[in-house]
Amino acid sequence: MSTKIDTDTKTIDQFLAENPDVDVSKAWERSWGILTDIKDKIATRFPGAELHPSCAGREYYTSPNGEFEGSYKSWSGGGVEWLVSSWLGNRKASILDMNATAFLGQETDVPHFIMVFGTIPKLFFYFDYTPRRDIRVDKDYLERYYGGDANADFLELRGNPNFQWSVSHGTYMRALLSPSALSLSADLNDENLDTLEDFAYRFLNRWLGWVDNATPVPESERSALQQYDHTVRRLGYELDPMNKLAEQVFGADKVDEMIQLRMGATQMAAAKKG
Repeated sequence: MSTKIDTDTKTIDQFLAENPDVDVSKAWERSWGILTDIKDKIATRFPGAELHPSCAGREYYTSPNGEFEGSYKSWSGGGVEWLVSSWLGNRKASILDMNATAFLGQETDVPHFIMVFGTIPKLFFYFDYTPRRDIRVDKDYLERYYGGDANADFLELRGNPNFQWSVSHGTYMRALLSPSALSLSADLNDENLDTLEDFAYRFLNRWLGWVDNATPVPESERSALQQYDHTVRRLGYELDPMNKLAEQVFGADKVDEMIQLRMGATQMAAAKKG
């Protein structure tokens, strides 16, 4: 029992300290390919989304010491407030963080879409449908988006013995988790990536189906929904424990700029209702 608890609650720093120099380039190529394709499919569903000017010059960048490299692109418009495709890490030294995320506009209250692949150098991933209603009291919303096949798929993957739960040390990050959230680690191999690739596309297609069949949110409720959306979006980036790891490489001031960029602070300010 003690060994499992240690694995579940081990920090990313601890994982990296055990295996700091693993070449994860092959895993990056495959994982980034999956996430890029998923982002493209989301972008196709929202053809009005345009590349946001705040990400100019971030298509590829490196840290001052050359230790980290990455890419950041974001789109906004046409029903999606903030569609992000990004990666950051060191492909020769174990650490990667790769994202495809979509924060929707207030035309609907379909959950936001979060998909993260990483290496530490074990395979890590975090998938979630971020709720936009209080699912502790809104039973209809809970059942609509977190019951049925979403719940069945969650239980199936959560029960796969190849994957172990990964617990964030950040209390806010744990508070963000929905009933569909999967924050898991596994050995970095093709079998586990095959499993995740299959799950990722089912996860995406279910979400796109919700978007296609969503009931519009009344105009009178959209301002309050946006305030809720933007608060969750801001706090999720500001309170991520991973920020401390980035500070070691980029410095605190630079990381604060990166956090503002990643959350889309300028987009939220420009779009603010009421």
